[in-house]
Amino acid sequence: MSNLVGFQSNPRLKISELITWVLALAVFFVLPDYLSLGAQILTYILFALSLDLITGYAGVVTLGHAAFFGVGAYTCGILSAKLGITDPLLLLLMSAIVCGLLGVSTGLIILRTQKLTQLMLTLAIAALCFEVANKATTITGGADGLTGVIIGPVFGLFKFDFLNKTAYLWCLGILFIFWFLVRRLIYSPFGITLTGIKENKQRMQAIGVPVNSYLLKAYTFSGMIAGIAGALIAQTNQFVGLNVIGFEPSGEILVMLILGGVGRIYGAFVGPIVFLVAQDFLAKQFPEYWNLGIGLMLLIVVLFAKGGVLGVFDKLIALGRSSK
Repeated sequence: MSNLVGFQSNPRLKISELITWVLALAVFFVLPDYLSLGAQILTYILFALSLDLITGYAGVVTLGHAAFFGVGAYTCGILSAKLGITDPLLLLLMSAIVCGLLGVSTGLIILRTQKLTQLMLTLAIAALCFEVANKATTITGGADGLTGVIIGPVFGLFKFDFLNKTAYLWCLGILFIFWFLVRRLIYSPFGITLTGIKENKQRMQAIGVPVNSYLLKAYTFSGMIAGIAGALIAQTNQFVGLNVIGFEPSGEILVMLILGGVGRIYGAFVGPIVFLVAQDFLAKQFPEYWNLGIGLMLLIVVLFAKGGVLGVFDKLIALGRSSK
């Protein structure tokens, strides 16, 4: 368990971490024209954070994490459009509960398998969720998407506006809460155990650790976070389409995490920022070839920057120190 050498339980917040949040808040004032993109990035950071928890720290491979993201989005959208529930906090809570139930029910099956079988099962569940969303047109809107989603003011005070000012701060606040929770979790005895399971599952079983129980809790919590991220997308867009569920968003979020750095909490921050900003820029400049640009970027990272963008920064810092 080499990663546990020198492990520091619940380390204090670093100044660089606080600066990250100050910069995120500064975006609200400095870049008012980009708040829509900013809210989207914050939502995908939360989504990537949930995937990093279960893949990067617990070692569970998945190609279907968007099942939680999509179910969270549709739960929020259906409760609002069909049942008239508009409170944003209650909608997040209901989405988290539904995704938690999905996590428990599917985790009991998925976590009993390993490697390729596990990968295929997660993909199959995502495909199943996609087909349900596509076929249940009277509830989900099918291929046309779910319209009529109305979200009330946050805490009864702050209305969602067309400039996305409320949406940006709402997403930032929710992301901050779950970043703090995930940070506490991964540096807790529970998180240390998860890292041990990732390093050597058989050894952890041999010393009496209830491995499946730990993984199921982590998988369920991860699914709930992804569901909340999906609900945030539904709230900020006030529309839910099939693009939030299935294989494509699962693949995209995995690419974002690889770009940032798997198994590193801030890799989940860097990846979505790099991916979505590059996507926005390339789609405007080269609308027919933006996928090619993203593919080349991923190829460069995989071939020359193992550990993602954060891995490159680590090497540069180490190089700077060795040259002194």
